[in-house]
Amino acid sequence: MQYSIAATVKAMKIQEVILKAVSKEILWIDAADIIGVSYRTMKRWKERYQEHGYDGIFDRRARRPSPKRAPLNELETILGLYRDKYMGFNVSHFWEHLREVHGIKRGYTFVKCALQTAGLVAKTKVRGKHRRRRPRKPLVGMMLHLDGSPHPWIPDLPDTFFDLLVLMDDANSKIYDMELFDEEGTLECMSAIKNCVEKHGIFCSLYTDRAGHFFFTPKAGGKVNENNLTQIGRALTELGIVPIPAYSPQARGRGERMNETLQGRLPNEFKLHGIKTKEDANRFLKEIYMPRHNKRFTVKPQEEGSAFLPVPPHVDLDLIFCVKEPRVVGQDNTVSFNRRILQIDKSPLRVSFAKCRVLVHEHINQTLSISYGPHVIGRYDSQGRSLIRLKKAA
Repeated sequence: MQYSIAATVKAMKIQEVILKAVSKEILWIDAADIIGVSYRTMKRWKERYQEHGYDGIFDRRARRPSPKRAPLNELETILGLYRDKYMGFNVSHFWEHLREVHGIKRGYTFVKCALQTAGLVAKTKVRGKHRRRRPRKPLVGMMLHLDGSPHPWIPDLPDTFFDLLVLMDDANSKIYDMELFDEEGTLECMSAIKNCVEKHGIFCSLYTDRAGHFFFTPKAGGKVNENNLTQIGRALTELGIVPIPAYSPQARGRGERMNETLQGRLPNEFKLHGIKTKEDANRFLKEIYMPRHNKRFTVKPQEEGSAFLPVPPHVDLDLIFCVKEPRVVGQDNTVSFNRRILQIDKSPLRVSFAKCRVLVHEHINQTLSISYGPHVIGRYDSQGRSLIRLKKAA
């Protein structure tokens, strides 16, 4: 026998008010006033709900109680845990902690409905128009996504926005590198790519937005100039990696969804583990969170094998993943670079490098070097002081 629509609507209203009282958002006597019944009736409904669960609110003569009903004390425990310890977690994240940490095996839908009905979690909005998802690449290493997400990631620093750079494989959603930076830029992005190449090898293509450090775009919102490479574009091209620009947020949907997932989880994880600085956050990301995240979210690629290729022995990644600027050496064997004077020491290659064209490299770790053809003829710290002379002086 099915309940009438009026009976169902009434039960849903009663359940919503009871859950608000269970979660201690309102008092039981206030719940009675909202529903329009006496406090004694409210107490009877509470007892029936405690004994029979949601089904107990209906007319007991019309139907037997559901065998899957949840005791009220268990519901109080779930709502209390969320309110007191996990406030701000999304439903999926909280549900995982319920199962893994607290041993509560209730289903995801039950937990979601309980939190939403109690007013602790907002109900999801209706989705927009239908879009067709782009198929994943069949092999790992065929295409990687790199994106930065500005957000107040650390709850103890609510007014400080960091950029979280995430490098993810399109084939299986595995994250290869993630790190918080003050601001996304050329060297920061190079750091993520270099770490991946060192650990896994050279991949086929990199999918990014059209930020200025990835592509030159002559007209705002228009097509990129593929012939005028940025420093990152040049580094990728030297390794044979194809840079691919995205022309809309929807085109980067897989990366955008990952950013939403991380924004929902990481601040709560940082708060739970007492993390208060960027340095501690980055250690936590690389040592603890990233392996756990990959175990949870990595999917099986369509095909076995890998498109990653080993780095050739003669390739120096430090001379690829850096900012390169051409310079002409002065008569006193010095080079000017960003308000720093770099003195070239004596070399067996030439008596003097005056008027020679050289390349100045600004590396990821902020050090500098000068190369003449395939030869490195000078290494300097971030202030422009010769590392060779500093080493001898020490």
